[in-house]
Amino acid sequence: MIRITSVKFRTAGKQYDFNGQDLPLEPGMRVVVETDRGRALGTVVQTLREIDEKDAAKELKNIVRIATDEDLALAASNADREKDAFRICAARISERKMEMKLVRAEYLFDGSKIVFYFTADGRVDFRELVKDLAHYFHTRIEMRQIGVRDEAKLIGGLGVCGRELCCCTFLTDFAPVSVRMAKEQGLALNPSKISGQCGRLLCCLGYEFETYCSLRKQLPKCGRKILVDGQEGEVIDQNILAQKVTIRLGDGQTRVVTAEDLDQAEKSGTLPSPAPGKEGRRPEGGRRDSSRNRKPRPSGENRPSQPKPEKVKPQTTEPAKPTGEEGAASPRKRRRGRRRPKKK
Repeated sequence: MIRITSVKFRTAGKQYDFNGQDLPLEPGMRVVVETDRGRALGTVVQTLREIDEKDAAKELKNIVRIATDEDLALAASNADREKDAFRICAARISERKMEMKLVRAEYLFDGSKIVFYFTADGRVDFRELVKDLAHYFHTRIEMRQIGVRDEAKLIGGLGVCGRELCCCTFLTDFAPVSVRMAKEQGLALNPSKISGQCGRLLCCLGYEFETYCSLRKQLPKCGRKILVDGQEGEVIDQNILAQKVTIRLGDGQTRVVTAEDLDQAEKSGTLPSPAPGKEGRRPEGGRRDSSRNRKPRPSGENRPSQPKPEKVKPQTTEPAKPTGEEGAASPRKRRRGRRRPKKK
C-alpha cells in the first residue's frame, strides 16, 4: 500500500498526487516535493489515503520533507528576486520593440531557472532575448507563452460581480463556455456584460446552465396554445426561476400561471395535449397550413355521379384545302401578330 496526498503550488493551481511516504501530513502544511523541473514548495490540500501499488501512477513523485523555516525564507527571497527579474526583462523587451506582453517572472525553488510567462498574438522569435537574459542573470532562462485566461489567473483582479476572479481563487481548470449558456439564462448578449477581464466569456455562465435547462423543461414553450378557465391562450413569456408563464388570452388580456397549476390542469384534462413537434409553431416557410381548414373530399365510391357535359365544337366554314400537286406547291401561310416596339 502507498500513502498518497494531493499538493498544489498556487492558490488556485492544479492539484497533483505525490507519495507521502511516512510523513505526518495534514491539509494546509507546506512541503518540499520532487518535480520534473526540480524541487518545489507546495501546499497539502487533502488528507493521506492508501491505495494499492498497482493502482498508483508510474511517474509518482515523492514528498521530500515538511517545509522548514529555512525553506520558507528561501521562497520569500525568491519572490523578491522575481520582481527585479520582471523589471529587467520588461526593459529588454521594450528596447527590442518586441510584440509581446510580459505577465510574470517565476524563480524555481532552488534558483536554477527563471521562467518568464508572456502573451502574444502569434509566434515570437525571442532567441536573442534569452541570450541577453542568461548573460545578465547567469542562470537558465525559459520563455513560456500562455493564453489570456491564464494571464488573468496569474495576475488576478475583481470581476463584474465585485468579487475576486474565480480563476485565481478556487477554479483550477477552465471549462468551455458558449453563447448558448447566456441565451438559455435570458441574459443580454452584450459583450461588455458577459465577458470577463480576459476578454472571453465569463466562466460563471456555466455554473447554473444545467439548472436552467432542467427548469425550462418543466414549462411549456413560448407559442404553445393552452386552455385557462375555458379560454384558449398562448404562452408569450417564461419566468424560469419562479416557474411561471405569462399567457395571452383571446380577448387580449394576460395572465400569469404557475407550473403547478398547469400540471393540475393537465391531469384534470382541461389542457389539450399538442401534437409532437407542433407546439404553436408555423410550418417552414412562415405560411399557415391551409390543409387544416379544408373539408375532406368524398371518396370515389361515395362521390355522386354527375354526367359530364359534352363539349360542342363551334361550326366554322374553312376553305377547302388544295389537294394533289397544288397542295404540295402552295406552302401554308402563317399569321404574324403585330410586334410591339421595344422599350428603350
